Amino acid sequence: MVRTHTKEEIEKRVAELGPWFHNICLLEVQTAPDHFLGDYPSTKWQNFQDAIPKDLSGMTVLDVGCNGGFYSIEMKRRGARRVVGIDHDEQYLDQARFAAEVLDLDISFERMSVYDVPKLRERFDVVLFMGVFYHLRYPLLALDLLRQHVVKDWFIFQSMLRGSRTVPRVEEDYPFWERSAFDHPGFPKMHFIENSYSEDPTNWWIPNRACAEAVLRSSGFKIEQTPEAEVFICRCDNAACLHTVPFGIA
Repeated sequence: MVRTHTKEEIEKRVAELGPWFHNICLLEVQTAPDHFLGDYPSTKWQNFQDAIPKDLSGMTVLDVGCNGGFYSIEMKRRGARRVVGIDHDEQYLDQARFAAEVLDLDISFERMSVYDVPKLRERFDVVLFMGVFYHLRYPLLALDLLRQHVVKDWFIFQSMLRGSRTVPRVEEDYPFWERSAFDHPGFPKMHFIENSYSEDPTNWWIPNRACAEAVLRSSGFKIEQTPEAEVFICRCDNAACLHTVPFGIA
């Protein structure tokens, strides 16, 4: 039997579970109406939603770093057979579970780090990795684990980008004494945040655009579209030669 919620009950529970980073409309209640980015992440979603199949019937979806569940909800609304959202933060998971309950959507939310994805022992047709990369101490390890253990086909990647937006031609190799190439603003670079950025001490590595593209390719993904400034729609590139170091994670 579907449980129904009154507006007052939803407002009370939203307040108890706050603060929210995802603004989600739960019937008539907005979870983060005063978000500093506006109606986020809906405003970002509108810019790239058409790049993802509108009909996900029969497909499985993994939402890594699901936060309050916005993208998990959108994937289930597109008919995905199974949607799993993972996050390391129990508060976000409680928010996501409540949002799915109110909207009567069957979504599984589990507490798990991106570094633990091999434990899922399942490959998903669509894997979303939205706004997680720059929060990681070991971002390339995370990409390698995702590619090698859970991504079957589609990989939707979003990261904060800073620095140059240009993507210059980079040679396959350089001699040891070459230095000038590294001084080009568009050379693939990751900016390391030692202390904090935007009052968030979990912002560790922020790539420029060329770097974001390069790390995706090096992890075995083929970029098919960039419908939004920070969003890359990728597919598995089975012909890619991965520049990864073998590691044993069960």
